[in-house]
Amino acid sequence: MLDLDGQIFVVDERARFWVKFEVRRIEPTQEKPHGLDYSLTLHDAAGERLVGFDNAHAVMGSGPGRKRQGWDHKHRLKTVRPYEYSDAAALLSDFWAAVDAVLKERGIL
Repeated sequence: MLDLDGQIFVVDERARFWVKFEVRRIEPTQEKPHGLDYSLTLHDAAGERLVGFDNAHAVMGSGPGRKRQGWDHKHRLKTVRPYEYSDAAALLSDFWAAVDAVLKERGIL
């Protein structure tokens, strides 16, 4: 996954959707025990983020008694949900599945 750092991929030239990867190795911390600082995002032609998986900040759970649920999370349009990071391969698979879902909703796939 580290080899993807800085890569930008056009996933649909006609509608100009693109994906950007930012991945860096860091010293493991309590917040980021896997030793990665990452941001995987899908953007539309205007640059708006439609999907994002990252660990840039803590995310709160939903409902009564909301508690901090770690730093790994996913954005889908305007919602943010915790993400259960297991390994880099699962992260990439989950990200591309979310990208495909949004592109299907928009009639791209």
